[in-house]
Order: sequence, then structure tokens, then C-alpha cells
Amino acid sequence: MKVVIFGANGKTGSLLVEKALAKDYKVVAYVRKAGSILIENPNLKVIVGHLNEKLNLTDAISGADACISALGGGSLTHRSPEIVEGIANIVSIMEQEVVPRFIYLSSLGAGESRLMMPLPMRFLVADIMLRAPLADHNANEQFFANSKLKWTSVRPGALNDGPVTNNLKHGSEISKIKGMASISRENVAMFMIKQLKDENYVKKAVWLYE
Repeated sequence: MKVVIFGANGKTGSLLVEKALAKDYKVVAYVRKAGSILIENPNLKVIVGHLNEKLNLTDAISGADACISALGGGSLTHRSPEIVEGIANIVSIMEQEVVPRFIYLSSLGAGESRLMMPLPMRFLVADIMLRAPLADHNANEQFFANSKLKWTSVRPGALNDGPVTNNLKHGSEISKIKGMASISRENVAMFMIKQLKDENYVKKAVWLYE
């Protein structure tokens, strides 16, 4: 399998690269800065480019079996139009190049999953603290939901740097959460890589926490 990973040099993205390579997948890491990927592996190709550079995006995506986005805007207070535009470019080129599978790292609180949060937390987290990034996630999810892709949007709880565990809760139906839902980036990366060959959540948004 050949998989393209966007946001490959971030905290979750780097784990996605490691776990994909551990499965002997061929990995294309798309990054903005040269030298931001320190892993050396014969199955790893690094492409440096921006999300508005369609020729570079096409070079990365052409011939792949799947793409994974772990892109993040890096701000809790400002929206990231370059990433929203980038996701639209990625999805359009995937359709053009007939690359069927798309796994997107979203967040609990996006879409209807905000209804899963207890009311005080929903107001504080979804409506205030994460309002800008969730608006971007909502825009991105709406775009690829109307595409021809076999997409899965993964909506994890608050991310931490804990280890892999076997105590994962996930689903696509609306379910009430008690307290703060959290999960390690290791578990998120493991779950996302698994989705490359698991079709239970195709064309669905899946909540995920420990």
C-alpha cells in the first residue's frame, strides 16, 4: 500500500509516518519545510511543498492508494483558510487521480459530535476555546462529504502524549460523554492507520477516546 500523509512532521503526523512504515507501507510525507522529517527509510519519500501548489500535490498523490490528513492550523483563535483551501485541493486531486481512500484527523466537537459533550463543556470548549479550529474542521468535513471519496473523519477527544492502550471507545452514533474525553496521539495514529484497510467507518465521522 502507498499512502500520502499531510502534516507528517506534526506530533500526530510523525506517529502516522512511523506506524505506516512499521507496516511496510510506502509512505509519501508532504511537508512545508525541508529537513522537518528526520526518519530515514527506503519506503519513505518526502515531498516539500505548500497546500496551494497543485503540481507538487499531484506529484505526491498520483499512484497512491490513500491519503491521510493530520493538518492543523496551529491557532485556537484564528481560522486557517490555507488549510481549508488545501483540503479542497487534496480532495479534488484525489478524485482526479482516482485515489479512493481519505482519512481525516478532525476533533471531537466537530459537526454533530458537539452534542455529545456535557452542556457546560460544550459551551466552553466547542463554542469558545475551539471555535476557530472546529469551524475549519466543519468546512473541511462538509467538502469531502460531498466528494466521491471513501472518506473517514476521525474525531478524537483531547490529545495527550500517553502510550498505546487497548482501551479505545469509538463509534459513529451520537452518545453522551461524561466528563472530559481524552486520548493519546499514539492511539489516534494507530486507529487512523487501521482505517486504511477497515471499511466499517467509510463515509462516516467516528468519535474516538479512551
